[in-house]
Amino acid sequence: MSRTVLITGTTGTVSTALMNALEGADAGLRTLVRDESRAHGLRERGAEVFVGDLDDARSLPPAFEGVHDLWLLTPNGPRAPENSMNAVWAARQAGVERIVRLSVVGAAHDAPNRSGRLHALSDREIERCGMRWTILRPHWFMQNLLNEAGSISSTGTFSLNMAAARLGMIDVRDIAECAARVLLDGPDRHHGQTYTLTGPRSLTFDEVADALSRALGRPIAYLPVSDDARRKTLLGYGVPRWIVDMLEEYAQAYASGWQDGATDAVATVLGHPPRDIADFVRDHAAAFTQT
Repeated sequence: MSRTVLITGTTGTVSTALMNALEGADAGLRTLVRDESRAHGLRERGAEVFVGDLDDARSLPPAFEGVHDLWLLTPNGPRAPENSMNAVWAARQAGVERIVRLSVVGAAHDAPNRSGRLHALSDREIERCGMRWTILRPHWFMQNLLNEAGSISSTGTFSLNMAAARLGMIDVRDIAECAARVLLDGPDRHHGQTYTLTGPRSLTFDEVADALSRALGRPIAYLPVSDDARRKTLLGYGVPRWIVDMLEEYAQAYASGWQDGATDAVATVLGHPPRDIADFVRDHAAAFTQT
């Protein structure tokens, strides 16, 4: 019998990729959106759409009724543990069998960033929720590089406040494929597992620039900048101050060597290695090319 999967964070990068990864699978897809205006495209893809908000626990029960598996992705922000708590409670009340939760790399009560500490609270709740569960902790998304596409296209450079950090960065498509595999494998196979998902190797941004140079056929350079310079840029784009502070904490941690390394978790789940940076830049070359 087909299982019903409720996907939260539906319009975000990872959940969108998850919808792609689940296309054609033997699963009933249900999505939770905050705004009815976002529902049309999801219905065209064959998903049931329910309007609800993780900020509002009272809005959630209809979406959870009859669900077997919950894909839980909460918005980045100070209310993330509350959002997760609301979803877990709605899932428990509705008799959901399993939660597959997207956490973050290095989530821990002593993480050097507020996001990691907040996610640790929700991870612990999931571990004790009484349902089957799996937690995915992905590293820095390769897709974050698309935020620098304009600069790369126009100037051949990109600037981050990461100094010489080395990161086990991962393609979001691999995160989504891992999530899809866990969801489709059934509720027992991955129960109680926490997977730290990375790419095949740890990279510096100079190595990323080299990969971009080879793919685009022109020189691309990484230009490290200070925290203050990056903060000014992000605030100028309208990024909320809380997010800017959080990103700065991550950058400082990465620059200090925190989370330098790679795991075999993707290969364990999927049976094949994750995409390398060369695969990512080749597949997204058009985004980095001025039109």
